Amino acid sequence: MSKISKFFKGGGSAASKGRGGPSPQEALARLRETEEMLSKKQEYLETRIERELATARQHGTKNKRAALQALKRKKRYEKQLTQIDGTLSTIEFQREALENSHTNTEVLKNMGYAAQAMKKVHENMDLNKIDDLMQDITEQQDVAQEISDAISNRAAFGDEFDEDELMAELEELEQEELNKGMRDVRLPSVPSTSLPSRPGKLPACHLTILMINPCCEKEEKRE
Repeated sequence: MSKISKFFKGGGSAASKGRGGPSPQEALARLRETEEMLSKKQEYLETRIERELATARQHGTKNKRAALQALKRKKRYEKQLTQIDGTLSTIEFQREALENSHTNTEVLKNMGYAAQAMKKVHENMDLNKIDDLMQDITEQQDVAQEISDAISNRAAFGDEFDEDELMAELEELEQEELNKGMRDVRLPSVPSTSLPSRPGKLPACHLTILMINPCCEKEEKRE
C-alpha cells in the first residue's frame, strides 16, 4: 500500500486514528494562518533591521560600543528572517501538496460516482438487443434511402409508347397535309392553238389568257 493510500485511508499512529485526524480543509486553514503569522513576523524583523542599521550609522565611530551592539542585533534579526523564509517555503510546499491531494481525492471520488452511475445504466442494457436495434435502424435507413431515390427520379409516364412509331405517324400526317395542299393548287389551261414562230399579233383568245395570267407573256418574250 502506497503512502498516499495510507494517508487517504487514515494511516498513521494510533493516536491519530483515535482522534480521527483533521480534515483537509482544517489543515489548509491552519497552514494559511501560520503563513500569515510568519509574514507579519517578517515585516517586524525587516523593520527592526532597518532601525538597528540606522542606529549603527548614527553612533558610528563616536560611540563604537552602541554601534556594534546595534549591528549585532541586526545580525540576529537577519538570521531569524532567514529562518522564517525557509519555514515559509516549507509550509507553502506542504500547503500546495495538501491542496493537490485534496483535489485528487475529490476528482477520484467524483470519478467513482460516475463509474457507479455508468454501471447502473449498463445493467439494464443487453448487447444482443443493442445489435438487433442497430440492425433495424440500418435497414430502415436503407428503406428510407430507396424511397427518397424513387421519389426524386423522373416519373416515366407515357414511356410505354415507341418513339419511332410516333415519328413515323407524324411524318405520314405531314405528307397527307402536303398532298392535300398540292391538290388544291389550280394550274392555268394550255391554249389549243399553236403559238406563232415569230412575235406578232396574238389571237384574241391568247390575249384573254395573258390578261388573266401575265406570266405567260413574259415566258413568250423570253423564248
